[in-house]
Amino acid sequence: MQKFFTYTLVDNIDDIRIGQKDNLPIVVNCLNPHSFVTALDDNDFAQALHHSDYLLPDGEGICMSLKKWGNKEIKKIAGDDIHKHLLKQVDSVDGKVYYMGSSEIVLELIRKRLSNEYPHVSFRCFSPSYDITISEEESKHIVDDINAFAPDVLFVGMTAPKQEKWTEKHRDKLMAVGIIANIGAVFDFYAGTVKRAPDWAVKLKIEWLVRLLKEPKRMWKRNFVSTPRFLKWVSQHHSEI
Repeated sequence: MQKFFTYTLVDNIDDIRIGQKDNLPIVVNCLNPHSFVTALDDNDFAQALHHSDYLLPDGEGICMSLKKWGNKEIKKIAGDDIHKHLLKQVDSVDGKVYYMGSSEIVLELIRKRLSNEYPHVSFRCFSPSYDITISEEESKHIVDDINAFAPDVLFVGMTAPKQEKWTEKHRDKLMAVGIIANIGAVFDFYAGTVKRAPDWAVKLKIEWLVRLLKEPKRMWKRNFVSTPRFLKWVSQHHSEI
């Protein structure tokens, strides 16, 4: 584990294993520069991140800041990485996964790919409403359906901070779940509706640039508003790393 200001980050993905649950489900969240600065203005989101059992360094800005000012080496662990990591574990034990989030079109593509790639995984999917917040009535229906299925892993893909705040609010009701992983855009990556950056771009630490070029409307704020604010904040508080 590595400290990044008040957050504790995972530095080894192998630490995250299914079957470790004792009481409440284990929660896995991701931290990148955009979510970091969003949490500065959103106490509920910040609390959800602090309550993570495993918080992934899902941003080169996080890793580079730790190296520059904290003299600590840590590799980026993306939501896509934890998705693959957990699916392999579930497949090895003929387990179950639940996908909550995105559109029905995306979920149907996920169903088809799962059936081909992970034949030993049982799965169920649900596409929630696209409202800013999910109603209590709909949340109850979702929670009941998830618990009835009792998945080893619940993948939530509603983008930050909606997904983390929903998980934080309903975690204590999801007692039949082993791990909850909030992985946002990974639903689209796995469905193939959005292509993740190629491996060479990830190794060169320019995945952010590839995503910006592919999705400028969605990614411009992260890169031209959140990233400068993140760098300014870190430079002013680097002695705390």
